[in-house]
Amino acid sequence: MTGPVAIQYATRHSDNVKRMILYSTFSRFDEVMPEDTLMGLAALCRSNWQMASQTFMDMSLREIAPEASLRLTAVLRETVGADVLASTLETKIDVTELLSAVKSPTLVLHRVNDSAMPFATSQKLAALIPNARLAPLNGTSNYPALGDSQQAVDSIVAFLNQDEPKAPEPEPEAAPSGFRAVLFTDIVGHTAMTQRLGDSKAREVLREHEQITRDELKSHGGSEVKTMGDGFMASFSSATKGLECAIAIQRAFSERNESAAEPILVRVGLNAGEPIAEDDDLFGTAVIAAARIAAKADGSEILTSDTVRGILAVKGFLFADRGDVALRGFEDPMRLYEVSWRQNE
Repeated sequence: MTGPVAIQYATRHSDNVKRMILYSTFSRFDEVMPEDTLMGLAALCRSNWQMASQTFMDMSLREIAPEASLRLTAVLRETVGADVLASTLETKIDVTELLSAVKSPTLVLHRVNDSAMPFATSQKLAALIPNARLAPLNGTSNYPALGDSQQAVDSIVAFLNQDEPKAPEPEPEAAPSGFRAVLFTDIVGHTAMTQRLGDSKAREVLREHEQITRDELKSHGGSEVKTMGDGFMASFSSATKGLECAIAIQRAFSERNESAAEPILVRVGLNAGEPIAEDDDLFGTAVIAAARIAAKADGSEILTSDTVRGILAVKGFLFADRGDVALRGFEDPMRLYEVSWRQNE
């Protein structure tokens, strides 16, 4: 919970900060848990401090380190009063607008399966802080000293020993190392269209689809990874550029369909993360999730992951919560958001 304080200090006193390390933290409190949950915990602190303090520690430690949970609960009771913790939980912390002003090289550490803090909060920090690097760690413990801590130590040592970064070349929306927004498109009803029009006519429609999509990818700095015949996989160094491109694609097809004899309805899915790049292709969970998200969209829809929504929450895009959705191959449901692209004029 001290991450936002560090970010504020780093922006207000940049001359005093050579490097910054953020571990399992956030820029907006309501990204950690819903506001009504935060208010419920605050009320519990004031009404039953014994229960609240134990609950607070149990959320992150009970299953993986019950003895440590009891010890740290005692420390919490001795060092932090109920009103202090309650007041902190009630504070609508939001330092998102400061992230772009951080000047110091920043290392963002987070265990991918952290039991208390969503990994997406650190993905957002790494995406929006200039010259930041995200180091995903193995394990579930929210506390760096519990579990396998060597990976965190190695990342920190390497970060502190690296040379000072050179001033970057002017380049819009420079991305943190490894970060990509991954976009999938897919024509709805392509097989039925081919059967209805025949191979030759259907191929003409596909060529038009390919031209429109490639034009928008080029205009928004997207990299075409591959085409699947009736759809595309593309990547962007910026989640902003990725979503702007998705909106532009839908608008282009909408305009085209107004006068076309054969409409083209495209579904779009967008996710963000650190995929594995190999042989001009991208692999990994972030890519698979993006494909599964696209599959859940209807024609002319754009669906994004909660990660993308968190990164772009203050960018002026309009998101509609579609709730937790089960995605094929993923054990836990994923919260998806529909982008109201017709209103983003």
